[in-house]
Amino acid sequence: MKHSLKTGLSFGLSSGVITTLGLIIGLHASTNSRSVIVGAIIIMAISDAFSDAMGIHFSEESENKHCKREIWESTGATFLCKFIFAMSFLIPVLFLNLFSAIVVSIMWGVFLLTIFSLYLAKEQKVSPKEVILEHLVIILVVITLTHNVGLWMGRFFK
Repeated sequence: MKHSLKTGLSFGLSSGVITTLGLIIGLHASTNSRSVIVGAIIIMAISDAFSDAMGIHFSEESENKHCKREIWESTGATFLCKFIFAMSFLIPVLFLNLFSAIVVSIMWGVFLLTIFSLYLAKEQKVSPKEVILEHLVIILVVITLTHNVGLWMGRFFK
């Protein structure tokens, strides 16, 4: 896979999953509102995809290793991957009761990160267990923190 596409996919997928899960879980804990969560996913998918794409763009430019075409490929791939993976979390939120949607979203996020972790481990010729465990610990920390912050915010602002 080309460096520019791998950069966009890895950053867009990981950021899309972790950011969206954190948002969904925190908002569910604080508001328990489907409409708030749906709106937040769409708004975040757009604004954060552009933000992450610009971050990758600047990062790739600052390395002075890539031609303009590679930089723009990384930028576009990051935007598309972040947007698509973030928007994929709308499906359970729109079609399931909210609690079930949260559970399915967590499973979807864990699945995506596990599959990509397996790919990375294979590419790097390292133990898949270590790579998967490292990434799942990060997602567990995000889930725990955003849930607890959401609970606190829900109590504080009611």
